[in-house]
Amino acid sequence: MRFLLRFVPLFAPVLLLSAASTPGTRLKELASIEGVRDNQLIGYGIVVGLNGTGDRRQTVFSAQSLTNLLNQMGVTVPSTAIRVNNTAAVLVTATLPPYSRAGSRIDVTAAAIGDAANLQGGILVLASLRGVDGQIYAVAQGPVVTGGFIASGGSGNKSTVNHPTVGRIPNGALIERPAPTASLDATPGAGIRLQLARADFTTAARIAESINKRFRPGAAAGAEGEPPLPPVARAENSAAVLVTPPKAWQGRSAEFISELERLTVETDRVARVVVNERTGTIVMGSEVRISPVAILHGNLTIEVSTAFDVSQPKPFSQGTTEVVPRVDVGVKEEKARNVVLTNGASVEELIRALSAVGTTPRDIIAILQNLKSAGALEAELEVI
Repeated sequence: MRFLLRFVPLFAPVLLLSAASTPGTRLKELASIEGVRDNQLIGYGIVVGLNGTGDRRQTVFSAQSLTNLLNQMGVTVPSTAIRVNNTAAVLVTATLPPYSRAGSRIDVTAAAIGDAANLQGGILVLASLRGVDGQIYAVAQGPVVTGGFIASGGSGNKSTVNHPTVGRIPNGALIERPAPTASLDATPGAGIRLQLARADFTTAARIAESINKRFRPGAAAGAEGEPPLPPVARAENSAAVLVTPPKAWQGRSAEFISELERLTVETDRVARVVVNERTGTIVMGSEVRISPVAILHGNLTIEVSTAFDVSQPKPFSQGTTEVVPRVDVGVKEEKARNVVLTNGASVEELIRALSAVGTTPRDIIAILQNLKSAGALEAELEVI
């Protein structure tokens, strides 16, 4: 489903989402295949070749890592005797895509974990990347690109651009082990389970209905005298749809999933109003309805100001100059602004009515909260 954004002339952004007549949303955007997922990788390594911006003496594990690396190369040196400012200890992270094979490359990110000031110009030395099961799936090595820098001048002046303690290595990791992804053809007839990105019973039922229409055209029954054909898709719950490939698609799971992803489904969602009170931003769906209600809203402003006057004595008198405070109290009360909404009014009508009487987004947030408490707002109110 596509949405149109309408901007209401207020003092802060208020977005109204209204549904447009579209054929629907692709199944690819609504659900994913169970077992076909990314895997997070993490590793530890050191970045060398820094221009004096590496870890200081307080970070002892970077010196220990450098000592272990040198020992593997036949150079024996105690860690207490090493004082190198061109080395930084980093944590290396990467995402292993599904169905990745050995020999493929992925991007990695290196972030300083010590007191290094800048990773610019450094090179990550061979670092092993492990999955949650403790197995090594990739090894990373290469120059770190920070996209930022630190420029220092005299008298302690310093200018920092972007974030120089985190860098990226494009295609910096070489995959050594295939990704632990479920095989779609391992158990023929077991079916494929679709996982909805946002759980909703209506959307799950519509997905199953759309799949059955595509792969079971015509009548739901088989030939004359035969029992009805079994459904291809069945909604298990609000977040999962079980799909059993027809016999014509057995052994062709990739092509079958490609056909599934091209299907369009008319989605459904819960009516919701999202409010960000810090920025004064309100986002509302066009499905939100408001029961008949009358709204009275006004402001009482009390302003207390203090001014200091100087009292000068007369010439040749014995008096002294004194500072005398003058306190003024002002009270301003605005008249209550009245808005009446009929049965089935939409949020768009509410916003237009409140805007016509000069209500600010802060006032609208307070009014929406009161409408929810009064039971007149037929939607979920989410404050972030």
